[in-house]
Amino acid sequence: MTGWIIALISGALMSVQGVFNTQVTKSSSIWIASAFVQFTALLVCLAAWTFTDRGSLMSVFQVKPKYMLLGGAIGAFITYTVIKSMDMLGPARAVMLIVIAQLIVAYLIELFGMFGVEKEPLVMRKVIGMAVAIAGVIVFKWD
Repeated sequence: MTGWIIALISGALMSVQGVFNTQVTKSSSIWIASAFVQFTALLVCLAAWTFTDRGSLMSVFQVKPKYMLLGGAIGAFITYTVIKSMDMLGPARAVMLIVIAQLIVAYLIELFGMFGVEKEPLVMRKVIGMAVAIAGVIVFKWD
């Protein structure tokens, strides 16, 4: 149950952050806003680290394979694409499409066992669930 609550909080925070970042972009630029977002995230993470685990900062470089360290760089492009999509589509449409894309890509990662994730079998119930979610986006978008 805790995992569900945390996931719901994460989704809510992503939506609010996207709206905030889009507004910041209006008084600066998309890359300045993205840099500010990443910088403030760094400060919060360093503060949290200071008051919690205090593990070695360098231990992150022990990860294998090394391409796993690209998460932060991917995060910069996530910030950019969320800002652009919210600006162009509005928060509700953008978030719906973002969530559907996350769901599809996450399921493909599981199906093919990519990036060290345990391979899972194809389950038609999950495919039908994704199809229903996509249909929901189409119905929501329908003007």
